[in-house]
Amino acid sequence: MKVRFVAGALALTAVLAACGDSGDTAFGENEGGDATKSVRLVQQPWEDLIVENQIVSDILTKLGYSPSVQEVAVPLGAQALSTGKADAYLGNWWPSQESVFGKLIDAGSVEVTGTLLTGTQYAPGIPGAQASKLGVTSLADLDEHAAEFKKEILGIEPGTPGNQAILDAISKDAYGLGDWKLTPSSTEAMLAEVTRRVARNQPVVFLAWKPHWMVVKWDVTFLDDPQKVWPGAGEIRVLTRKGLTSDDPNLAKFLSQITVDAETASQWIDAFGPQKKPAKDIASAWLASNEDVVTKWLDGVRTADGKDGVAAVVGG
Repeated sequence: MKVRFVAGALALTAVLAACGDSGDTAFGENEGGDATKSVRLVQQPWEDLIVENQIVSDILTKLGYSPSVQEVAVPLGAQALSTGKADAYLGNWWPSQESVFGKLIDAGSVEVTGTLLTGTQYAPGIPGAQASKLGVTSLADLDEHAAEFKKEILGIEPGTPGNQAILDAISKDAYGLGDWKLTPSSTEAMLAEVTRRVARNQPVVFLAWKPHWMVVKWDVTFLDDPQKVWPGAGEIRVLTRKGLTSDDPNLAKFLSQITVDAETASQWIDAFGPQKKPAKDIASAWLASNEDVVTKWLDGVRTADGKDGVAAVVGG
C-alpha cells in the first residue's frame, strides 16, 4: 500500500505539471460556446467542491449559461483567476489559502464575491483514539512520539497551501519537526492510507478538515498550534476574476448568494466519497429536493437573456 500511496503522489504531480504547461488551452473559452455566456469554474478534487460545482453548473445551464469546470492545483487556479482565464472558484478556504490568494485579492486581480460556508476546521490531525492513547493534542506533542508516527505527516495534492504550511513548519524546525517529512498525494490516496494504518493500529498524523466524513469516522483530533505556524480555517468563500461583477452583474449576484451549511456539505462528501455516487446524480437529487434553497440563491437573478431565473430553474 505504501508503494501505491507514493506512486499516486508522483502520478498526480505529473498531471498537475501537465496542467501548468498547457497554457491558454487549459482555461480557454468553451469550445463552440458563446463567450459572453461561458462560465469557467476551477476546482480541486475535493468531494464537496466537485458536487457544488456540479450543482452550480446545472443551475447555470438552466439559466442559459455555458459552464465548464477545470481541475487544477490551487496555485494554478489562482493564476487562472488573476489573469482572467477562469471566472469563479467556490473553494477558497480562508485564511488557510491566504498565502496563495492574499496578494491577488489585495491587488484587485481576484475578488471576494461571497461566503459559501462558515465554521470550517483545517489542520493536521490524528484519529481520536490515538490522541487519547498517546496523549497527543498539539503539534507540540508530535516530536515526543516521532518513532510511533515514523516522523511523517500525510498531505494531499501537491501545491495545496495546507501542504506548504506543513513544509514551512518543517523548514523552520517548528515544534522540533525539522527532521520530519511531508508525504503529499491525492486526497483519496491519503484517506486510503489513513484507513490502512488505523486498521493496523498504526499511529498516523495527516492533513484533516471539517466538514468531511473523516471527522466522524475517526473522531479526528485537530492538533493545537500554540506557536501559530498554521494559517487555520474559518470559512469557504467564492472568488471571481477581476471585472466579472461589472461584466455580468447577474452572474455575480447568483454566485454571491450561494450558501451551504456544514451538514449539507458533509452529506455531499459522504455521497461522493464513501458511497461512490456520481456527482451528477447527487446534484440532481439535491436540486429536486431543495427547491426552497435554490430559490433563495436565485433571488433577483435573471436568465442570460433576461427572463425570471427562479421560473427557469425551479419551474423548468
